[in-house]
Amino acid sequence: MSPLNHYKKIESRVIDDIGKRLRIVENALSGFVRKVVALGRQRFTVMLIPHSEKKIFNFRISVFSIVFLGILLGGIFFTFFVFSTNFSGMSRLLTARSQSLDSSEASLEVLRDQINDLDRVSHVFQTTLSKTMNVLALNNPSDDSETPNGDLASLQEVSEQDQGSLQARADLQSLTALLNRSVGSLDKINSLFVSHSKLLVELPTLWPVAGGVGVITTPFGPAIQPFTHQMYLHLGVDIAYGYGTPILAAADGKVVERGYEALGYGNYVVIRHRYGFYTKYGHMERVYANEGDEVKQGQVIGLMGSTGLSTGPHVHFEVHLGSEVVDPMRYLDFTGDNSAVSNGQSQD
Repeated sequence: MSPLNHYKKIESRVIDDIGKRLRIVENALSGFVRKVVALGRQRFTVMLIPHSEKKIFNFRISVFSIVFLGILLGGIFFTFFVFSTNFSGMSRLLTARSQSLDSSEASLEVLRDQINDLDRVSHVFQTTLSKTMNVLALNNPSDDSETPNGDLASLQEVSEQDQGSLQARADLQSLTALLNRSVGSLDKINSLFVSHSKLLVELPTLWPVAGGVGVITTPFGPAIQPFTHQMYLHLGVDIAYGYGTPILAAADGKVVERGYEALGYGNYVVIRHRYGFYTKYGHMERVYANEGDEVKQGQVIGLMGSTGLSTGPHVHFEVHLGSEVVDPMRYLDFTGDNSAVSNGQSQD
């Protein structure tokens, strides 16, 4: 037998075997389906017998009907469960939203109260700012007469009109506009005070004794000389305190003279300042500043002593404007640094 015929016989046997197996499976499936259909077509009689037994209710129902009703009832119960779950979730969400709304309303009430407080403060601020600008002779760009609604008058209606967050936002925008308009005035005041502070360090306005301590024993003007008991013109102020108390430069300047006078100022220093001012410090125990030194306002230039013609530890402080000698208290009082009290006892 040729190999070709042999392979054909093998192929035929394999195909026949597969066909037999498929027919077996088909027959098994067909038998199962017939059994299922037969089982489904089986009917059951359901009898409802009341206690009176007057009339019996009965009906027949197939297995398929029972299965269908089971599926229908299961679907109904499942749908009910899903909807009830969603309803519970929605209920909790609505409760949370309601609580959030209540909290928001409470926060809004607090915000309204704060805006009313801001309104009152803004009026005080505007009034104070206008007075300050008038005192400083500066133009006030935030004048209410020039800008409508500039005084936040609409904020007073917040407690009367329940318009929610939109009204609060509008009121806060009005407050922002007011503050923005006030920036120009505050910048002018700041510039003025910066210039003022720069001027103060160049003028002899600082109390020349460290810590603002000391007692004025002899003021500027006519006085009795403690050694000769004669009337004379006292050219400065005598500020008494303890030995070794630091003496400070009253303003920025340059030391132009340092010396010693046995029958006069003892150890003394003269400082030249801007605008023609000079200051003189006498009777110091020790001197730290030298001629030619540039000193800053508040810098220690020496220690309080009783050198020269003196009856006790003090500093003799003079202020010269050009060739004139002026009362130092006119400048020291300018900054309010002087807290000393004169006892009228001369120490020169």
